[in-house]
Amino acid sequence: MNNNVFGYIRVSTQEQNTERQLIALKPFAIPKSNLYIDTQSGKDFKRPAYRKLIQRLTPGDLLIVKSIDRLGRDYQEIIEQWRLITREKNTDIKVIDMPLLDTAYCKDLLGTFISDLVLQILSFVAQMERDCLRQRQTEGIAAAKARGVAFGKSPLSLPENFPDLFLKWRKGELSAEETAALCGFSRRTLYNKTKNLRVS
Repeated sequence: MNNNVFGYIRVSTQEQNTERQLIALKPFAIPKSNLYIDTQSGKDFKRPAYRKLIQRLTPGDLLIVKSIDRLGRDYQEIIEQWRLITREKNTDIKVIDMPLLDTAYCKDLLGTFISDLVLQILSFVAQMERDCLRQRQTEGIAAAKARGVAFGKSPLSLPENFPDLFLKWRKGELSAEETAALCGFSRRTLYNKTKNLRVS
């Protein structure tokens, strides 16, 4: 039975380009029908192309990805997917950016040990980098708030002719929808801004 070669590509958003990963996979002459592409975040594995790929993998097949983070975006998920593919599916994985992560190259006990060890180190480092980035972002936001920097949308200000519009609304000369539209608000915003106001 001939073993199949598959490729998997993931980009996080529709705006990101798959070209860089496609170029990296091109030398392996992967059939188009065996190339799976997702344009979704790796924070979970509810990715349609990835799910179809996993279902097709059989023992002895080879899965090629450009980098290890294509399998996921945190340490635990990458490890789980690696084990699913290499242990449960008995499929080999080749990571182009990290030649040591190639289970097809050396299948003895030492080769498997080295691949698993390198995978865990790389995944751990990637997770630490993401955690540090989130920590720096949190600290930066806290420092900015301490300096008085405001975050979020700026509050909508009342138009100059608001007192006149408000009076007409309360007298029934304008509807809530008309008043909100003239102020550039939604009706909910209009109610929120006027709930404590009274007609003089």
